[in-house]
Amino acid sequence: MTVKDLIDSTQPVTRLVVEKNDGKKAVGSKSVAKKNIGKNRRKSRELVLKAVYRGMLNQSDLASVYRDMSEDPDYNKADESYFKSLLESVTSHVIELDEKMTNFIDRSIAELSPVEHAILRISGCELMFDMSIPYRVVINEGVELAKIYGGTDGHKYINGVLDKLAADVRSNEVENIKS
Repeated sequence: MTVKDLIDSTQPVTRLVVEKNDGKKAVGSKSVAKKNIGKNRRKSRELVLKAVYRGMLNQSDLASVYRDMSEDPDYNKADESYFKSLLESVTSHVIELDEKMTNFIDRSIAELSPVEHAILRISGCELMFDMSIPYRVVINEGVELAKIYGGTDGHKYINGVLDKLAADVRSNEVENIKS
């Protein structure tokens, strides 16, 4: 197994033995599985996107959405608690999210593509209600979701709307970064 295989694995590695060029072995206790924490949250966001999108189209209840998402092949790669927490937060703040979003979009909410609307709800929820995630990370994650699931230039639109929303709901954080 190579070091790259260890880094790409999802199993935590607490002891790493590397053979140096001089034949001696170096032992370290650095955990290389830490790299996958962000990937797990990204998978969680992808699952929340699928769930929110489905809920928008089918008006499904939360219990059936959880059940369906747990059958998704990516579910085991996701951070389950973050998935549930984010989905519950988006679901409970839908009206507030949509009302806030109308201040930063150039059309009515009904004219947004369902995928972009769902991404804006998810990222908007993280910006407005989870201050533990830096606003730049939230915007980047929203843009990445739009690149994967959105229309051709949807990521540019998502980026612009989230930039404006961040400046409004996290003005201190945005100002501190720009200063």
